Amino acid sequence: MRMSFGQSMQMAQKQVLAPRMIQSMEILQLPILALQERIEQELQDNPCLEQVEPEVEDAHEPEHVERDDGESELVVKEDSNNEDDFERLVNMADNLPDDYEERSRPSQGQMDADADRAFDQMANMTARAETLCDYLQHQLSWFDLEESLRRMAERIIYSLDTNGYLKSPLEELLPATPPDLNGSAETYRKAQVELAEKALTVVQHLDPPGVGARSLKECLLLQLPPGHPFEPEMRVLIENHLEDLQNNRLPQISKKTGLSLDDIGEVWEEIRLLKPKPGAEFAESNVPSVRPDVFLEKDEAGKYVVRLEEGDLPSLYVSPYYRKLLKQAADADDETREYIKRKINSAQWLIEAIEQRRSTLSRVSQAIVDHQTKFLDEGPEAIEPLKMQQIADRVHVHVTTVSRAVDDKWIQTPRGIFPLKRFFVGGTQNADGDDVAWDVVRIKLQEIVDKENKSKPLSDDALVKELAKEGIEVARRTVTKYRKAMDIPSSRQRKDWAAEKK
Repeated sequence: MRMSFGQSMQMAQKQVLAPRMIQSMEILQLPILALQERIEQELQDNPCLEQVEPEVEDAHEPEHVERDDGESELVVKEDSNNEDDFERLVNMADNLPDDYEERSRPSQGQMDADADRAFDQMANMTARAETLCDYLQHQLSWFDLEESLRRMAERIIYSLDTNGYLKSPLEELLPATPPDLNGSAETYRKAQVELAEKALTVVQHLDPPGVGARSLKECLLLQLPPGHPFEPEMRVLIENHLEDLQNNRLPQISKKTGLSLDDIGEVWEEIRLLKPKPGAEFAESNVPSVRPDVFLEKDEAGKYVVRLEEGDLPSLYVSPYYRKLLKQAADADDETREYIKRKINSAQWLIEAIEQRRSTLSRVSQAIVDHQTKFLDEGPEAIEPLKMQQIADRVHVHVTTVSRAVDDKWIQTPRGIFPLKRFFVGGTQNADGDDVAWDVVRIKLQEIVDKENKSKPLSDDALVKELAKEGIEVARRTVTKYRKAMDIPSSRQRKDWAAEKK
């Protein structure tokens, strides 16, 4: 291999994304709530960007700014310094009244109204939900415990996972041996272990039942109700046959315990009422708020037409005040003038990116709706296979643009709210050569399983044959994959042994 230092020339092609294009893609990908936050942030960061007040929103321009009939839209070009546009902005500043800056300040009434809205938002904020630790600590305060026992119980409580289980060994929760200990360290350690076991017993007697367990078996045993008519049988099945129950091996349990299949089935139903995750109800469920970006309506001809939700998006414009300031900065240093140009550029790019988002999302959504009309009219069983490339070809954009347009966007339809990605599904062909969406295959599979004879449940091979009778040709591995994804147990686990005996 030859190595040397020197200069050489070489030609190459590469694609470079301009900042304006990057911003446009970012804006397109934002859902409506995130777009609102982005606009609010830009309004704070960019003094050249302003919003039209609600009372003059129809005018699309402040009432106190006179607009020339010959005024054209500001266009920011990537390959020039836009000198002509900025000179035009300088000339526009002559139209501003002398008291424009003073009149642009918010009135005292407007500031009071903003303060009232902020106070209402704070007053209506959801309070922090009570956690499992809070609930257990509150109960612990009811008991008259020694301080050392209380501290150890608190350690255990704060070591529980979100489901209420103690996954850490008790030895890991013990305090360190003090260096100035008087006596044997082994004796001290043994006393601490006994204290931890006693504290664990205290925690396990708190509500909800089963909290503080170290395994599923212990959790279920802690929940056994005293005096229950099936309590002895439930204890035997939980302690010795829990895995057999999970795999529906009831005949083996009957052979080992002497219980009939009917009795085992009845006891198994009682065990199902116990909670395997006692602390789950206290887990914080941060459900993200869903707000549709697109609404679906029918026109007079009965055709579905999309409408974008932009009622809360402010109308933006480049600040006339900074247009005036740009004229005053004509003789100023280059740094000041360049700063104003850069901010005006940023403001105009944002306005155009939002308009481009509106156009792209509207066209993509309408193309999706036009393809999935049967789904909207007849339901999920009528959904048709659809790929993003098909929509990209229809609206004449790149497939990545379609992906960004539908990402994290929701649509309000007569059948409910759906993510736009919900309408993109793969598929196969039926016996007649027609396309069938995988969602339809899953629906048919669930219907067949629901109608099967539970004493003789269908194997995966049998399910393949039943789907073939419906005109759907799929492989066995496909049926197995979908069955597991839909949480449908195997044929052995679905078998009703008591029904077979009858």
